[in-house]
Amino acid sequence: MTFIRRFILIFFVLLLANFTFGQTAKYSNAFLSIGVGARSLSMSNAMVANTNDATSGYWNPAGLSSLQTDFDASIMHAEYFGGIAKYDYLGGAMALDTSSSLGATIIRFGVDDIPNTTDLIDSDGNIDYDRISKFSAADYALLLSYARKTTIPNLAYGVNVKIIYRNIGQFAHSWGFGLDLGLQYKLNDWKFGLLARDITSTFNAWTFNEEELIVEVQDSVFNFAPENSLEITLPKLILGASRDFPIYDKFTGLVELDLELTFDGKRHVLIEGDPVSIDPRLGIEINYNQMAFVRFGVGNFQRVVEYSEIESLTLQPNFGIGIQIKGLSIDYALTDIGDQSLAIYSNVFSIRYAFDRY
Repeated sequence: MTFIRRFILIFFVLLLANFTFGQTAKYSNAFLSIGVGARSLSMSNAMVANTNDATSGYWNPAGLSSLQTDFDASIMHAEYFGGIAKYDYLGGAMALDTSSSLGATIIRFGVDDIPNTTDLIDSDGNIDYDRISKFSAADYALLLSYARKTTIPNLAYGVNVKIIYRNIGQFAHSWGFGLDLGLQYKLNDWKFGLLARDITSTFNAWTFNEEELIVEVQDSVFNFAPENSLEITLPKLILGASRDFPIYDKFTGLVELDLELTFDGKRHVLIEGDPVSIDPRLGIEINYNQMAFVRFGVGNFQRVVEYSEIESLTLQPNFGIGIQIKGLSIDYALTDIGDQSLAIYSNVFSIRYAFDRY
């Protein structure tokens, strides 16, 4: 148990060190909180304990130590806000030996073909629509993962090295770096998981093109360049527990409960506090002979204050199905973007293929 104690001690030491940064943006690099894989999204992202495929590079790198085959690859495309935003994911993993594995994850979230109207008005004050150009605002992330089983039976650990690139056309771009650490432990039909995301904090350093951000209109000059060029994403801790259970004949099920703990002040989630808030999520999967799957999930609990100043609680339900034929898995999720008042649902598909060397 010395390994676990050291892991927890390191996490809280780094967490306390990050409190010295004071006021920090709560939602920096928010695109890395969306999730990957239709299976995961249909289960409301309750995956930290049971993940064991290529998506583990995102959910919990320790899960890569439980790959069922030598190689595993996954791909997903999703669109949000009526197709305005595109979200793409590609992940792969390979077993090095019976105890260790490597993985790589690529994520892009972007909005393309945004009209650039900074040059719409010429120096004489005339509107010229031919001066409109287009640009993209996109976030990219590369996660390099390593997982290994420990000498303690059924205990594995994993680590992610994250490289983040964010770009807003020709106006600005940033580079960011961070680390994730994960654990998984199996006990009979139970699985437990822990993910310390952004354990060292993830830093994004922005560079602004002031020539593009300065707009001159007749005798007026407007500079839209922000003063602060550094974003910091503080650590969060995700705890999960899952269990497999028989249902009837060839029908079996899986249920997982995750608790996401944030340490950046009060958030309007189910259990809100200062400085620690807890956001739970629950996922259920029912399968027939490991071939056909039906999935449900509930999460994204939000305390919303209405115009009448009455506080209400909203939640996000999700649904999905999947099929698996040999090493090929095709999954579908019907998932809300998180604002039920808009009632915008996204249809998400993902494909995964697993195979052995021989």
